[in-house]
Amino acid sequence: MRSTFGKATTMSQHWQVTSIGHVHSPYVQPQGTPIQSGSDDTPATIKIDEAYVEALADLDGFERIWVLTWQHRAKPFAAKVTPYMDTNPRGLFSTRAPSRPNPIGLSVVRLAGVQDNVLKIRGCDMLDGTPVLDIKPYAPQFDAVGDSRAGWLTTKDPKQFRADERFGREE
Repeated sequence: MRSTFGKATTMSQHWQVTSIGHVHSPYVQPQGTPIQSGSDDTPATIKIDEAYVEALADLDGFERIWVLTWQHRAKPFAAKVTPYMDTNPRGLFSTRAPSRPNPIGLSVVRLAGVQDNVLKIRGCDMLDGTPVLDIKPYAPQFDAVGDSRAGWLTTKDPKQFRADERFGREE
C-alpha cells in the first residue's frame, strides 16, 4: 500500500518468504487437529534449519513462544466463512479460519526445551510438516491484554476444540 498525502492507494505487491524450519507433530490431517494452540497439551517439535541455530540463543528462558507458520494445507481464500464454534457465516477477518489471502498461522505454544536446532513444544495446533516462518518470544507484559472485546466470540461456548473438514485440503 502506498500513501500519498494521506490518501492510500492499493498496489498489488508480492514478497518472497523463506521457511526457517518445519513442525513435527502427531497431526497429519486437518480434521481432528486442535483449532487453537494451547487448547490441550499435545507435544510436538519444531526443527529449525541449521542456518538459523545461532538465532535460538536465549530463547530457552521463555515459557511460551509465538510461532508464525504458512498453513500449506488450507483451502483457498474465502471472504465469508462459517468458523469453528459457530454456525453463522462471518467475515473472514473476524475469524481465525485458515482460508486467508496469505495463509499465515499464529500459534502461542509452551516451550518445553531447546536442544541444538530442535524446539520441544506443548499445546500444538499445527499439522506435521507445516513450514515455520518465524518465532518470537511471548512477553506477558506486552502480549496479554485484559478486558478486550471479543466480538461475536463473546456469546460462544467453546465446545468444539477440534477441526473438521471446513478449511483443510487433503494431500
